[in-house]
Amino acid sequence: MSTVNGVEVPDRAAAVRELLRQRAVAAGLLDAGAGEDFVNEAIEALLEREVRTPEPDEAECRRWYDAQPEAFRSGDLVFVRHILFAVTPGVPVEALRRKAEETLHALRKDPERFAELAAELSNCPSGQQGGALGQLSRGESVPEFEREVFAGGDTGLLPRLVNTRYGFHVVAVEGRVEGRVLPFEAVRDTIALRLTATVAEHALQQYVQVLAGQAELEGVDLGAAASPLLQ
Repeated sequence: MSTVNGVEVPDRAAAVRELLRQRAVAAGLLDAGAGEDFVNEAIEALLEREVRTPEPDEAECRRWYDAQPEAFRSGDLVFVRHILFAVTPGVPVEALRRKAEETLHALRKDPERFAELAAELSNCPSGQQGGALGQLSRGESVPEFEREVFAGGDTGLLPRLVNTRYGFHVVAVEGRVEGRVLPFEAVRDTIALRLTATVAEHALQQYVQVLAGQAELEGVDLGAAASPLLQ
């Protein structure tokens, strides 16, 4: 158990909350004996009054955009088929992998059999549609699957199995639609929100560190600082 100015708290998050609660009391925004229902409201009022978050200007937004334009692409799309060999409790994994490899080898010789083998072997409901997953955009599949299907620009049967948390996949990319970098004007507001959120988070960290430098803490490290002029 840790303490903040003599008040016991169970963990770091609770320590930060208690530090802010005490500051709200000292600032006259909260009665010392007020119930928890009033604490959140008082802390929000405290932060609004004492933590300043400057709005990013046009030049800052432009610099952010110019540094990473690929982060502002319209969505790339892929059209994918797969055959899933699902890893489930009790399934012999190596035997399953060999079966998946055999299927991949068979399809290298005769890609036209994909729908047939998907219906016969896939543990995914898509097997009944020839393995078709349809149109996928980024973020719609698990990262390890997405990484493979969006890599490169080729179409056709992928040369190796795709391993995911669900099992082994034989995958064919039927088609691709490349996204495009959006113009600055279309994403300026989005960039401003990102920058504001980043600055706000940093400002809050600094504020908590300064409060911690003025408090008596035991059993918890809040990065106490004597000055708000932090790097």
